[in-house]
Amino acid sequence: MALILDVARFKYPPHWVPLPLLWEAMNTTDDATGLLRGFMLISRHTAAPSLLYTVSCRDESWKSMAKYCMEDVPDLLKDESVDNVPALLSRLVKSLPANAGNLIKWVIEVRRQEEGGSGLSKEEEERLILKEMILQQVRDTELFRLVRELQFTKQPCCSCSYSSDDDSFTRTAASVCCQGAALLTGNLSSKDGFCCRETCFKCVQVDGDGPKTVVTGTAVSGVNEQSVDMLLPISTLETSVCNSNSSNEVVKYPSRTDILTVLLLALHPSTWVGIKDERLKAEFQSLISTDILHDDLKREILHLRRQLHYVRSCKEEEYGDPVPQSH
Repeated sequence: MALILDVARFKYPPHWVPLPLLWEAMNTTDDATGLLRGFMLISRHTAAPSLLYTVSCRDESWKSMAKYCMEDVPDLLKDESVDNVPALLSRLVKSLPANAGNLIKWVIEVRRQEEGGSGLSKEEEERLILKEMILQQVRDTELFRLVRELQFTKQPCCSCSYSSDDDSFTRTAASVCCQGAALLTGNLSSKDGFCCRETCFKCVQVDGDGPKTVVTGTAVSGVNEQSVDMLLPISTLETSVCNSNSSNEVVKYPSRTDILTVLLLALHPSTWVGIKDERLKAEFQSLISTDILHDDLKREILHLRRQLHYVRSCKEEEYGDPVPQSH
């Protein structure tokens, strides 16, 4: 049986009908359209729209980045002397505004420091697993490999890798701890008044999934002190930073290379139509195509693309549909 709840309740009160009868009622042709009637399944989306990355317009950097995306990049693509992907990427990277990293930020979760806490809740564990999965999907792309080689050509190998390109992580952790402290004390306007006194790594055990990394920080504002935990994605295949003596210990928080890769993926596909060399255009478009991405990363990229669309709209520039229609 199925419960029918008609919007015209005053005429059609709620009532139960057998499923076969309901199916027969839907399996008829609508005279106005000539199409069969049917049904729609609606369910709550279980994943957040942005798990690992988001566009931030908290400072003025978005204006210079909007100009970069809308004006500078198209001008760079007109250069006919650029005839290969590494050269094109090099030109794009070198032209990035100094504050480019302030536009796309990785989503960081903070919580009050748990006294003697040694584990994660089920919800926290699931979110970290999803973050790790998306982060790994970014690093599995050919575009990430090329961007990384471009930025770190002097490194002899990649075995000592991902954290080495993030000397600013300590500052990031301190900043996030201050913001988290302001949030947890209920006064966001006071975030600039907090000073992070210390940050340190620790590990928490997750049943069945090994250790996870948490950055613990203590932020102070006047006489107020707030200790917070910042949850970080870390590869389950690599040694934890809390264990000790291995030289292969790598915390896989998103790096500048990750964020730059994601920015290039999130730019609207029409951005690249100005490439003069047709062979180069085809090769580059294949690198940034969302069709080759895993579904989770694809959703993340399309969400960022929508956000970038609204940022550009703030510049009162006409821009096409932020998300290409699937066929």
